[in-house]
Amino acid sequence: MNRNLSRALIVAAALLTSHAFAQTVDVKDAWARATVQGQKASGAFMTLTAKADSTLVGVSSSVAGLAQVHEMKMDGSVMQMRALPDGLRLPAGKTVELKPGSFHLMLMDLKVPLQKDTTIPVTLRFKDAKGAESTLDIKVPVSTAAPKGDAGGHQHMHEAPAKP
Repeated sequence: MNRNLSRALIVAAALLTSHAFAQTVDVKDAWARATVQGQKASGAFMTLTAKADSTLVGVSSSVAGLAQVHEMKMDGSVMQMRALPDGLRLPAGKTVELKPGSFHLMLMDLKVPLQKDTTIPVTLRFKDAKGAESTLDIKVPVSTAAPKGDAGGHQHMHEAPAKP
């Protein structure tokens, strides 16, 4: 095979492989609730929009001993909060809001207090419809209340390929 054709095929294969992992998830208005000294858990919130069907299957942060994707809902007059063992579905093109009293990220066994006007690192783990996993590292602003529109720390991020 001629050398130029061989190089072209290698480049094309690399582009196709990277495209398979280049699916994007937009993250907007991310924030985490500030804590007080001694508080060992808090929530993080944001809106997620996937370009293709995906699932948020996990979360981690160096400030928490344990982080999970959670759902909070009312069952009659009883509030229930639980981890989503199968993750949170992100239908293509639909915005999924993680907010207080609903879907959210739960940060537990906090190693440090979450102080207002700081940021914390959070890694989101996704799985696409074909089972390919990828991660997205974001910096989440810490606040005492949800941001108001874009003035509250609007973020626009894209998913990165999974780390080998």
